[in-house]
Amino acid sequence: MATFLYATGRLTYAWRRWVALIWIALLGVAGAAVVTTDSQPATEISIPGTEAQEAFDLLSERFPGMGADGATARVVFRAPDGGAIDDPAHAAAVGDVVAELERGSDRIAQVTDPFETQAVSQDLTTAYSQVSYRVGGTELEDAEREALLDAAETGRDAGLTVEIGGDALFEIPSTGVAEVIGVAVAAVVLVITLGSLIAAGLPLITALIGVGIAVSAITVLSGPLELDSTTPILAMMLGLAVGIDYALFIVSRYRAELAAGHDRREAVGRATGTAGSAVVFAGLTVIIAMCGLAVVNIPVLTKMGLAAAGAVAIAVLIGITLIPALLGFAGEKVRPQVARRPRAGGTKGADSAGDAGDTVPVEGTPADGERPNMGTRWARFVVRRPIAVLLVAVAGLGVIAIPATQMELNLPDEGSEPPSSTQRQAYDMLAESFGPGFNGPLLLAVDTADVDNGQDAGAIAGAVAEGIRGLDNVVAVTEPIPDETGDTAMLTVIPGSTPSGVETADLVHDLREEASAFAGADDARVLVTGQTAMAIDVSERIDDAMAPYLMVVVGLAFVLLTVVFRSLLVPIKAGLGFLLSVFASLGAVVAVFQWGWLAGLFGVEVTGPIMSLMPIFLIGVVFGLAMDYEVFLVTRMREAYVHGEDARQAIITGFRYSARVVTAAAIIMISVFASFVSADEPMIKMIGFGLAAAILFDAFVVRMAIVPAVLALLGRSAWWLPAWLDRILPNVDVEGEKLARRAPGAAEPAVPGAGTADAPAVFARRTAGGEVADDGFADDPGDPARHGGVPGADAERDTPSSRRR
Repeated sequence: MATFLYATGRLTYAWRRWVALIWIALLGVAGAAVVTTDSQPATEISIPGTEAQEAFDLLSERFPGMGADGATARVVFRAPDGGAIDDPAHAAAVGDVVAELERGSDRIAQVTDPFETQAVSQDLTTAYSQVSYRVGGTELEDAEREALLDAAETGRDAGLTVEIGGDALFEIPSTGVAEVIGVAVAAVVLVITLGSLIAAGLPLITALIGVGIAVSAITVLSGPLELDSTTPILAMMLGLAVGIDYALFIVSRYRAELAAGHDRREAVGRATGTAGSAVVFAGLTVIIAMCGLAVVNIPVLTKMGLAAAGAVAIAVLIGITLIPALLGFAGEKVRPQVARRPRAGGTKGADSAGDAGDTVPVEGTPADGERPNMGTRWARFVVRRPIAVLLVAVAGLGVIAIPATQMELNLPDEGSEPPSSTQRQAYDMLAESFGPGFNGPLLLAVDTADVDNGQDAGAIAGAVAEGIRGLDNVVAVTEPIPDETGDTAMLTVIPGSTPSGVETADLVHDLREEASAFAGADDARVLVTGQTAMAIDVSERIDDAMAPYLMVVVGLAFVLLTVVFRSLLVPIKAGLGFLLSVFASLGAVVAVFQWGWLAGLFGVEVTGPIMSLMPIFLIGVVFGLAMDYEVFLVTRMREAYVHGEDARQAIITGFRYSARVVTAAAIIMISVFASFVSADEPMIKMIGFGLAAAILFDAFVVRMAIVPAVLALLGRSAWWLPAWLDRILPNVDVEGEKLARRAPGAAEPAVPGAGTADAPAVFARRTAGGEVADDGFADDPGDPARHGGVPGADAERDTPSSRRR
């Protein structure tokens, strides 16, 4: 992989104008498509293979006029204190509002009069009118929504309290200034880390180009592919974070190669071949994890995952093509200052390799007598006290994860809207006047098409209704409504508990178990659906898929990291660390969004069950990002160990060259994710908070504390691999060992370093014969651990170039 990407980097550097034009053209085409295409996101969630979906499809087929796919609005009226809604003046005001609602749009299918449909509460204080449209909520125009709001104002002017619920007021969620905040923080971190405005600007520019292309494409495809309205925002969140991080690793590595004395084209090639290899591998882990969401078999979740995977794929492609091209345009301005400073006996800013006497210290490498950097000091502290660090880190994450054991899942409804919104106030008024279960009615479809005894659906549905009235937690059951053919009847059950309550879920299960028996006909089917039943099915589907999905991603991590690090214990440690990060982040989400701890600090106005889609989506994203930091940090440790350093010193060397950039990358990613906590959409707010917490725990606790502590305790055992497995594993060369053995055309760095964003891939072996003293590997000239798995490497072991890797 490294050799291919090395050639790719040099090629894109040489053809940088064409490469830049191609990406700019793609951005222009994507933007033009958004402007010229009227594509609306989907508002419905389908769950193939569930009873709720089967019943929904049956009712849509047998009752084509019910407007299952059309938008609805529920206009709720309440009389002033001490008055009744059926007082003549109040009833007249309600009638005026109903008439105005009917005139509000020519796409209205029906507006009900609350007095004709008996939609009046028992205390006569509240009534509601149902407005049904022929089109979905995303297809309504602003003028039609304004007509709804204007009609409500008419009722308010008459002295009534009027609020509106339903998806007719649905608006595509916006993130406000979230992107601006995230990019601004990332810019500050990049400037501090790289010390150059030009170098800091490259990751921002390329990330914005990638996000622009990805989000534009997703927006255009929202209609044809029925994508959810939150899908583009999630893709933007993930694409922006990984786009900046991936570019940062390559730019930082390029600067280090320049500091080593390579000319610009060679430095671009080496940076792309080494850091670019890690970027490709890291991106693939995220893509695989996102595509793996398809195993849950919930289309909306699958589409979210595929869209996010597409955004990451674009970020990877930009990292290995556009970044090298832009580095060519930037010229000397991205060089570290130490590389641009005139040196005794050398020239300033030379594009060609210097002589051996012009050796330049590698960026981040402490010179003789200079104080070690913070990464080095922290690694030494952990290596000296691994047990204490490990116990504190694991115990801390374990405590934070405790709330995750009490996590409750459900889909959002209008009860999760901000208390000040008209949708939430309408929801609360209906719950107060008609009971908490009124906002979550259950629809029952009674299918008698296969019944042979001549009974019609109405009679059988009547028997079903009578039996259901005797069940616990049932407040009301409507009279059955038969279809035109008499094969199907529909009835509504009002629970006595809230839509998200455990009692409501128990009632749904009771209905599915017992309702068919009430029919008195063996061939009659009674199916339960409705928004509440759909939410229960989604939650149970995801709950059942959680453990298998975790097994898949952890198993995948083990296989991939075994190939990369040629070790068994390192992948096991990485997988366990990933689980700690996930459960700790879910614990933090439950504590804030379900229990309400620090809710005011994070702008959480409504607490309640966690959104069903959030945990499994978070698991997929965190898996990929956790593997990113594992690769970027541990790769350098493995290289140092294989090339002669003892196990504990290799940990310190890895932190010396990697900690600064990995820390910067983590801060950038946390900032981008945390900025979305300001979004109004609860799903976006929750995912932004969860991902920011997960990266905080994974990067700074798991990778920076637990990883070095465990490796220090394991010592050389950490890098053990059975000989038979070593022979059959492919050599993906993520570290760029093949490039390291190329005869370099520049001075070697004063200090060995490779495989990370901060150190060039040049090592000197301890002995001229190619042996690495006490490194735990067999003294086999063909051993892939020594020679990167390249045929003929043993023939070179006595040559000068064979002593470098």
